[in-house]
Amino acid sequence: MTPLDKPLRREVLIGDESYTLTVDPEGLKLVRKGHRKGLDLRWEALINGDAALATALQASLETP
Repeated sequence: MTPLDKPLRREVLIGDESYTLTVDPEGLKLVRKGHRKGLDLRWEALINGDAALATALQASLETP
């Protein structure tokens, strides 16, 4: 297997919006193209089962 030692970025089309998905050693980040803020998901949260809670909390803190 190849170790994940640097960020891997891919463009993802969700509906009619373009997003950038970054996978790095710390976790995942999904950001709408042209924006700086997005959703972060750390590997520890995913493994511990806290992923849904962390995502819901982050979404509730974002301003529309």
